[in-house]
Amino acid sequence: MKEIWRLASRKPNMVSLANGDPPNILYPIKRVSFEIASPSGDDPVASWKTESTNMPTQVIGATRDGPSVLPVKKAMQYTNGAGHVETQKAVSELAHAYHHPPNHVITLTLGNGDAVTKCFRLFGNPGDHFLADEFTFSALVQAAIPQGIKWVPVRMDDRGMIPERLEEILTSWDAARGPRPHVLYTIPCGQNPTGSTLSVERRGKIYELAQRFDLIIIEDDPYYFLQFPSSDATAAPKSTPSFVSLDVDGRVVRVDSFSKVIAPGMRLGWITSSTQFHEQLVALTDSSSQHPHAFGQIFLSELLGPEGWQLPGFDKWVRGLGMEYKRRCEFFLDLFAKEVATTGFAEAIPPEAGMFVWTRIYVEKHPRYRKEVAGVEGARGPRTNCKKLMEELFDTCLDEGLVVMPASIFKVDSDPHYTDPEDNIEDRLNYFRLTFCGTEETMRTGLSTLGRALRVFFAD
Repeated sequence: MKEIWRLASRKPNMVSLANGDPPNILYPIKRVSFEIASPSGDDPVASWKTESTNMPTQVIGATRDGPSVLPVKKAMQYTNGAGHVETQKAVSELAHAYHHPPNHVITLTLGNGDAVTKCFRLFGNPGDHFLADEFTFSALVQAAIPQGIKWVPVRMDDRGMIPERLEEILTSWDAARGPRPHVLYTIPCGQNPTGSTLSVERRGKIYELAQRFDLIIIEDDPYYFLQFPSSDATAAPKSTPSFVSLDVDGRVVRVDSFSKVIAPGMRLGWITSSTQFHEQLVALTDSSSQHPHAFGQIFLSELLGPEGWQLPGFDKWVRGLGMEYKRRCEFFLDLFAKEVATTGFAEAIPPEAGMFVWTRIYVEKHPRYRKEVAGVEGARGPRTNCKKLMEELFDTCLDEGLVVMPASIFKVDSDPHYTDPEDNIEDRLNYFRLTFCGTEETMRTGLSTLGRALRVFFAD
């Protein structure tokens, strides 16, 4: 059906007796308006969060028939999987301003979760192997498993995925496992959960490997706009080149979202990809979620339109967010140094973007830490009791009134037959993911509690 409408849209003034759209005159909505922050001033985010009655705002919106970027009567109609043309145009201009992707087009989505799972459906078949950071956002990795996709974790360090370890996997691939992986899924900026950001050098090496081994890169980048600015006030704004900006082959599928820069409930984002992948993604959306939601498309069309922020205002806002998250991170790390690092049992790994601090626990200092655990089934099992001790520490934190995210829920499971016996991931689960999204009081109380929990646990 959607294909018929695409064909019909190519000719103006077509008369339709085909579709089952309710008449737009019956939509009980005449006007949609939003009062939003104004990106005026040197630091609009700092001004906005003060909650002052004098904070600058502006109103954007659309009417049913009036002069709007995306009128209500059009926005509320059915459309195809790519979304309304007006919103596509606005988001496309935004994407090209930041990434300059050659010969790529935009597909609107219902946020990164929707986008990534559709990519998994598009690129994966039962029995396929996909590559991913060894610690990553578990909800999306698990979404691929019912499709029969198997994951191959790639070793990381404090700076993210290690290209040399990726190369080892690809060059030494055992054909008995099935076809070599053809998809790499990664979160390159402010990675969830580790907070790491891939350097330009590493991105270049990974892209070269993708070319050499014909990989599709799914670049899931919700924290791109939360990169911290340089400490040098005279330096140019910091922004690491994306994989899609390096893409000359059409092998990168970039996933972006407004969830972290507007609000999580927006559930609207976009995919930047080659025309070939775009057409397949639109067809997949036509047969599943149908199209992005209307209110979000109205909001974004007006926000980026002539009566809204436009691109300069959006850029000013997201740079303000980067400064705000950097301030929060620095506050968190200062508290961590006083409340947690002084115990001698933990270390915070400073991020360069995002909202997470990957915290290393010195579990080897625990009096019950053991190597070469007895009773492990098979020679390829873990060689320490790290996992068990971290489970106990997690329980201790709960007993003290603190919730943290343990590394174990983010680990990507692999085929145990191909696990390096000297490098089992269960021996490296000595991390917690902590966040600095909360209030200053939440951070004070939380880190004080963590310090107390560590002292209690390591005294055992």
